[in-house]
Order: sequence, then C-alpha cells, then structure tokens
Amino acid sequence: MREFPVSEPAAGPYGIVPGPDDALWITLVHAGAIARLTPDGAVGTFSLDAPESGPSIITTGPDGALWFTRNRDDRIGRITTDGKHTSFTVRGAPFGITTAPDGALWFTEMNTDTIGRITTDGTVTEFPLPTTGGFASMIVTGPDDALWFTLNQANAIGRITLDGEVTLHELPTPAAAPVGITRGTDNALWFVEIGAGQVGRITVDGTVTEFPLPDRTARPHAITAAPDGGCWFTEWAANRLAHITSDGQVTEHDLPAPGSEPHGLAVTTDGTVWTALETGSVARHIPVDNPHHHLDSE
Repeated sequence: MREFPVSEPAAGPYGIVPGPDDALWITLVHAGAIARLTPDGAVGTFSLDAPESGPSIITTGPDGALWFTRNRDDRIGRITTDGKHTSFTVRGAPFGITTAPDGALWFTEMNTDTIGRITTDGTVTEFPLPTTGGFASMIVTGPDDALWFTLNQANAIGRITLDGEVTLHELPTPAAAPVGITRGTDNALWFVEIGAGQVGRITVDGTVTEFPLPDRTARPHAITAAPDGGCWFTEWAANRLAHITSDGQVTEHDLPAPGSEPHGLAVTTDGTVWTALETGSVARHIPVDNPHHHLDSE
C-alpha cells in the first residue's frame, strides 16, 4: 500500500471517484475544493466559490462532468475535467449522490428527510420520505433501476423508484446506523453499519443479511463493489481498509500511517483500490491477486 499526498492535512480528502479522464477526483471537505490525482501521482486542485461549502460525495455524471454535494451550503456542485465549476441550490445538507438510469443525478438531503433529483441543466425535484430525522446518507442505483439509500438515524435501508415511490426496510440490529451503500456484483445492495460494526446485504426483495466484523468498534464508513465479487470498505476508527467476500469473509489491511481517518474509496477498472484519507492523502492498494499487478510491491 502506498500513499499519495493530495492536500494539506487540514483540507480533509473525503469523497473519491474515478473520472472519465482516467484521473481520480477527490473532495476536500474542509477546504472547499476539489482535487484531481492522475495515475502517476500528479495533483491539481480547484478551489470552489465558497471555502466553507463542505464538498462531500462525488460521482461521475451522465454529461462527462463530476457532480458532488456541498453539504454545508446546501448546493449541488458540478466540475468539468478542465476545472470549470458551477453549482445549484437545493435544501437540507445534501450528502450522497449518484447517477440514475433516467439520466439525472439523485441525492440525499440529511436534514429534510428528502431525496432529491437534479437534471444536468440544474432542474431540481424533491421527494419527501416517510421519516422524521432519518438522516438520509449514501445513495446508489440498484439492479432494479430504483435508487437505494441508507437512513442513518432511522436504522433502515430505503428504496425509491424513478417516479418517487418509497419503501423502507428496517434493519435487524438496533442502532446499526448504516452509512455507505453500493451495488454488488451479485445484484444485491451491500452497506456498512457504522454503529454496529457490521456489513449488511439486502436483496431487491428486502431480505437482509448482516455480517459482524472481527472488530465491532471499527466504525465502517464507505463501501464499494470489487471485481472479484466481494466489496471493499473503510474502517474509519480502526485505520484500516477491509475486504468482504460474497459469503461474508473479512480481510483487513492496516493503513501505512496511524490516524489516517479513511473515508471514501473507489476501485478502478484494473482492480486497484483508492482510499481518501482525511489527513491529506490518498492510499493506493493493489490486491496481491490482481492480474494487473505490475507496479511496485505494496
């Protein structure tokens, strides 16, 4: 595993996604900026129009730009691969964001119990959730072309169709506090429970399976599907990157520097795992069984 510095420690790398330009795009949540990291380690930084905007989760949009939530000033941001950025006003502390099958971007609003939809021209539609203080967090497109999202304080996984119909699935473990969610290669939704120290799996019919971690105090935060059929996830409190197989076997990897505060992560097409560390770096992990492993020994 190797680290690449992308900012000052106080800037707080948080969300990360591969862009259409073969670079990684990273939100700097405390600096009000977006960073770009090329595969050879070159870094570029683009300051936003508000230093306190709190850019959080970032995704590649259907228009070839990068779209991200601005959690602290209630806006959705857009940045092109050449660094031109704009933003659109929404409500209620947007956090998670994903591209949907309808060609729009769907996002969560933490403070308003709302799921939002924004078109690439900036038209916003909002759908209320049947919760109060549910704290909608991450969101992803499911295999059924609906959007699946975590409700951190309602202890549930939500599903919303493209026409706004909402279904909630309560989790078996009380106070599990789900955060990250991803579509697995098995066409189930995998999520992490930061409060319970577990990884969960939910099928499109609502069947939930939970896998306790070896360290229940690890506070898993983000999760993404791996090409081997499992998922990678971050263990924020334990300073680790971890992998879970489709049958629930967990392997953990310590990060090189103590207290790294791992948050978002992404897997590129060659199977390499990239993790945003809030202390100012991005960690690169090349699995030893990766057939593309030809760089340095990490």
